[in-house]
Amino acid sequence: MVQPADRLNLVSEYYFSRKLKEVAQLNAEGRDIISLAIGSPDMPPSPQTIEKLCEVARRPDTHGYQPTMGTPELREAMAAFYRRWYGVEANPNTEILPLIGSKEGILHITLAFCNPGDRVLVPNPGYPTYTSLSKILGAEIVNYDLVETDGWQPDFNQLEQMDLTGVKLMWTNYPNMPTGGRARRETYERLVQFARKHDIVVVNDNPYSFILSKEQLSIMQVEGAKDCCIELNSMSKSHNMPGWRVGMCVANATFISWILKVQSNIESGMFRGLQLAAAEALTTNDEAWHCEANFDVYHRRRVWAEQIMTALGCTFDPNQVGMFLWGRIPDHYTNAEQLTERVLHEARVFITPGFIFGSKGERYIRISLCAKEENIKEALERIKKSLPLTPSK
Repeated sequence: MVQPADRLNLVSEYYFSRKLKEVAQLNAEGRDIISLAIGSPDMPPSPQTIEKLCEVARRPDTHGYQPTMGTPELREAMAAFYRRWYGVEANPNTEILPLIGSKEGILHITLAFCNPGDRVLVPNPGYPTYTSLSKILGAEIVNYDLVETDGWQPDFNQLEQMDLTGVKLMWTNYPNMPTGGRARRETYERLVQFARKHDIVVVNDNPYSFILSKEQLSIMQVEGAKDCCIELNSMSKSHNMPGWRVGMCVANATFISWILKVQSNIESGMFRGLQLAAAEALTTNDEAWHCEANFDVYHRRRVWAEQIMTALGCTFDPNQVGMFLWGRIPDHYTNAEQLTERVLHEARVFITPGFIFGSKGERYIRISLCAKEENIKEALERIKKSLPLTPSK
């Protein structure tokens, strides 16, 4: 009898993959669920980006395989993006690698650096893919805690007291998802020191630096970071291109060559139209305007999301950034899922319980700002009507 690979026993179906089936069934029954759960930007890319894609797609000579390492136009645009917004110089020929989404980068970096049995530092709470892909590839997860009182920054005293034997990679994510913890220059500096001291490669996942943040920071701004760090970035959030699957990896030439060796054996490059359109998005004169327009939209949505948190009796840090709002649930709920299930089935609003991000998220919920303002307002009214602020029974 055919059995699946043992590695499937190490992971479960992704929460959103499973839960969206339930939401689809509820909608099929006429329940009209408002989703404030997933961080998929609902606004389009710039008009110039879309026009470039259409222009290239109409050419008869642009539909063949493309270089795995990306077209020169895209690599140069990504290097210019890092220079313009972060003040970071990266050689487009050797220190930039385009990705079919930064999630692909998590896979390829783990394959390039970790043997089965090697250990990986993963934040708790943190993006679930850091954990699931590491498990699938046979790496051992070593969690390090992020706590609200520290602004969701790493506790370096705790890290220094941990057994770091066999640790190859450390995943970080600032601005942080799911907590909205801000990127801090001092955190990046200490991460570089930590990496160099312990011969660990720090991988900073940096897709949220333009969402409700006026200051764009990169770990690559720290002197010596390129020697021991990798940074992932993505056009999904900053340029409203989640379904286009365009990300980037910045590191030293040696690290890039290792990751490219893995990547070249797995995929065959993005469609040329996508690459040239992404380059257009990164270089158009309207890019700064587009980012500013996004800031204004998310700011207005955030005001309503904060009212939802308050209506649910949750507390939150008003200084958090990113395209989500992270809040602590009232003490009278046993756990976050008890609250989110009530919200789903009584108010017909889908929000995310924090337990999916790790044990340190068990008493938190996350609201996505990736919904039209009128839908967030409607969600607020449904919650006020269906879930008055009284202890759950």
